Amino acid sequence: MEGSGLLITLLGGVALLLWSVRMVRTGMTRAFGASLRMLMAKASANRVKAFATGVVVTGLLQSATAMALLLASFASRKLVTLPLALAMMLGADVGTALVAQIYAFDIRWTWAVFLFAGVVLFHASEKDEVRGGGRVLIGFGLMLLGLTVIGQVSTQLRDSPILKLMLASLGTEKIPLLAVLVAALMTWLAHSSLAVVLFVMSLAGGGVIDARLAAALVLGANLGGAIVPFAALSASAAAARRVVLGNLLVRAACVGVAMPFTGLLADAVSRVSSDPVYLAVNFHLAFNIALAAIAMPVLGYVAMLATRLLPEPLSGTDRSAPRHLDPSVLDTPSEALACAMRETLVMGDMVLDMLKRALPAIEGFDIKAVRDVERSDNDIDSLHEAIKLYLIRASKTDMGQEDSRRYVEILTFTTNLEHIGDIIDKNLMELATKKIKKRYAFSPEGAQELRAFHGHVVHHMRLALNVFATRDVELARRLLREKTTMRTAEFHATDKHFSRLKEGRAQSIETSSIHLDIVRDLKRINSHLTSVAYPILETVGELAQTRLLDAGTLRKHAESTEAAK
Repeated sequence: MEGSGLLITLLGGVALLLWSVRMVRTGMTRAFGASLRMLMAKASANRVKAFATGVVVTGLLQSATAMALLLASFASRKLVTLPLALAMMLGADVGTALVAQIYAFDIRWTWAVFLFAGVVLFHASEKDEVRGGGRVLIGFGLMLLGLTVIGQVSTQLRDSPILKLMLASLGTEKIPLLAVLVAALMTWLAHSSLAVVLFVMSLAGGGVIDARLAAALVLGANLGGAIVPFAALSASAAAARRVVLGNLLVRAACVGVAMPFTGLLADAVSRVSSDPVYLAVNFHLAFNIALAAIAMPVLGYVAMLATRLLPEPLSGTDRSAPRHLDPSVLDTPSEALACAMRETLVMGDMVLDMLKRALPAIEGFDIKAVRDVERSDNDIDSLHEAIKLYLIRASKTDMGQEDSRRYVEILTFTTNLEHIGDIIDKNLMELATKKIKKRYAFSPEGAQELRAFHGHVVHHMRLALNVFATRDVELARRLLREKTTMRTAEFHATDKHFSRLKEGRAQSIETSSIHLDIVRDLKRINSHLTSVAYPILETVGELAQTRLLDAGTLRKHAESTEAAK
């Protein structure tokens, strides 16, 4: 095979390896995610038990990153203390090292067996547990196939002069800092230290890299594996980030200490087994066991340092910061959508509060009240962006028909809530500012009509939030019926206003455009709220495709009109 063909095949094998690691993780999460989380929640008796739980759970998930996200979520909800969470992370890293040991055995030829069994199991049932188990087996098969491809290419690349030149720049340093950084970057890009370690194992087994360089790349993979969850949780609460920060501090310190002795450590590990295939995985396991033995007694101090580096914010609660968007459940669509729904309800409460404060700001003459309402829209925009991005990340997993429908409903409703916030900010508050600057005042009757109309919209928003949360068909029918009530209320409010204009009421004349624009904007808000009922009623077949009258009805209407003439 030519050089370009080898490179393409190698990239394909690496891609297959990365995808298979993800499939195993998502399959385990969907099939046994709740059970694994319960097991982790119970493992809070002592550090040894927490460490063992980390080994077991990560051995099943095959992802220390997924484990870190779960622990960060637990820590943010105070379900586990920081030292115990760090102990679980040490166990998680040992767990991934043990998984790598399994793949070092000569079992790659079984990839076809795992693939066949996985596909059969996946299509055997619609249950999440069964289909998740099928995904796990398919992931195992693809991982073994990817390792086979990488191993075959590595053997052919062994004599490549270009590759030797590239690797020479990594392996000639006395302290292999560049090799460590390159492997850390690879791990960050791949989001899997296990995949990078297995890739290094294949290169070492094919004779492409020597023992010292393989050890340096494994150190980099361990460092990169701690950077991935730290970067993923950069926008999370301080309590969640302390777990990944503590893990990063421990691993960075141990990698820094080990780098000058990479050659000696690689030689020591080579004495256990002279087979180059086992070098990378043996070094990976030895490093993580040594790291756990060193760090376990000092986890309390590491927790104190992480808390000092990431203290709780002194200011009040940031309303724009999401509180329910748990990144650890993104691989389980139903749970991720539930988190997004809870956050959307928080956003809905913020918009409702903004709507309540809008009318007093319009009626009064306090420009500060207007600015306070306008600032609320910034928080709503930030929360809407966070929910939208979270939903997009959740949609990258395979969703069933029901989850896909709920995904669209949540995304649509959050967009409508954001539009409502914009209407209040850019339209109603602009009208309030105009009224204050010109010192206008509504007539007593006009002010009362606006309060009544505004009260209807506030009531409908509460109802819309309940419809969104419960998806109750009867509530959806009621919300849609209220749209007719609002149309009637708008007609009466406008008609009474025009009556006052005919009477020549000075206050009504000078505030006419503002009055009518407020009614129009409140009606627009109500239309956005009513839309939440449409998908629910459409699902049960109670929503007409069009509001136009059919041809027969039109003909009868025309005949009755002609007869009346």
